[in-house]
Amino acid sequence: MIAFDSFSFKGQKALVRVDFNVPLNKDLQITDDTRMRAALPTINHIVQQGGAVILMSHLGRPKEGPTDKYSLRHLLQHLINLLPGTPVYFADDCIGAQAADLAASLKPGEVLQLENLRFYSEEEKGDAAFAAKLARLGTVWVNDAFGTAHRAHASTAVMANEFLPEQRLFGKLMEAEVASAQRVLHQAARPFVAIIGGAKVSDKILIIENLLERATDIIIGGGMAYTFFKAQGGAIGNSLCEDDRLPLAAQLLDKAAQKGVRIHLPQDSVIANRFAADAETSVAPSGQIPAGWMGLDIGPAARAQFGQVIAAAKTILWNGPMGVFEMLAFQEGTKSIALSVASATQTGAFSLVGGGDSVAAINQFKLSDQVSYVSTGGGAMLEYFEGKVLPGIAAVTG
Repeated sequence: MIAFDSFSFKGQKALVRVDFNVPLNKDLQITDDTRMRAALPTINHIVQQGGAVILMSHLGRPKEGPTDKYSLRHLLQHLINLLPGTPVYFADDCIGAQAADLAASLKPGEVLQLENLRFYSEEEKGDAAFAAKLARLGTVWVNDAFGTAHRAHASTAVMANEFLPEQRLFGKLMEAEVASAQRVLHQAARPFVAIIGGAKVSDKILIIENLLERATDIIIGGGMAYTFFKAQGGAIGNSLCEDDRLPLAAQLLDKAAQKGVRIHLPQDSVIANRFAADAETSVAPSGQIPAGWMGLDIGPAARAQFGQVIAAAKTILWNGPMGVFEMLAFQEGTKSIALSVASATQTGAFSLVGGGDSVAAINQFKLSDQVSYVSTGGGAMLEYFEGKVLPGIAAVTG
């Protein structure tokens, strides 16, 4: 595998797969440019070395071919602003004549943004002919889009495997993502505490099962915790529960006990009489929630309970919130986890935060610079920790 910093980009035309799938408001203005800024170190390095950069990305999920609201043209001015002094061009297609002409005339130190790859259904199908057309535009393939690494699309895997097998490498962001994930999954210092939250057990079955082979402690919060409480015979009122997953929840608890992995469920919950920001609230033991009430956050005892476990950790993985943190009345649990993870990091733990809601929370509480690494890939990170082979990674590592 070629290390990014060891490769000479002088005179090269680098086809860089980035993840510019950023959120836009109704006026098609960017509301969060995190993913664009994350790609800048890779882009700037290539440009400074005397290479040219051809950016490939998708935006949204267009189903009917070219669609204005999904055009990467809406990102162009912001990209220009992020790359002051660098000539930036835009091709209104990704494989057409204009794209080919602009790529051919691109000079060292210049950047070309191609139009949305998903305007062609061939991208998601992993079509080899489409991948070949993309590959002809450049001389080296750089994957810097961890958020799409779990997709075997034309630009994320097929190009490299079939058309640029000798000239393929990770960008700086992808290198950091893979190194952080591998450190947690394969080289974790113990105690290794995994914090798993979110609404449904069914969304996290595989990651919990895989972590039972690696973690010393697993903290379970969020709506999914109530399925575990009900599986143990607890009363959960109107709390979220997947009744069809009750046997599975019981099996996971048994399996953890057999392997000596400590499962931590929240001792108490902030409960509400309805799912609303202005609902009446109270606190109750998590397995003794009255009828007509629902758990929407972990309670004060659980915050202290989980904080103690996290404080002792040497490695921390956090995926998923502890409650409905978008509502002020139910955000204290998730905030306490964020603060505990940040505190443990300051005293020497390695912490990896990933998954859309966890990342949103760590950013909301302005603690992203106080943890070891914040992953840009939600679904990709989840699949990596489920133990799956990600095509975008395998395309480089073999």
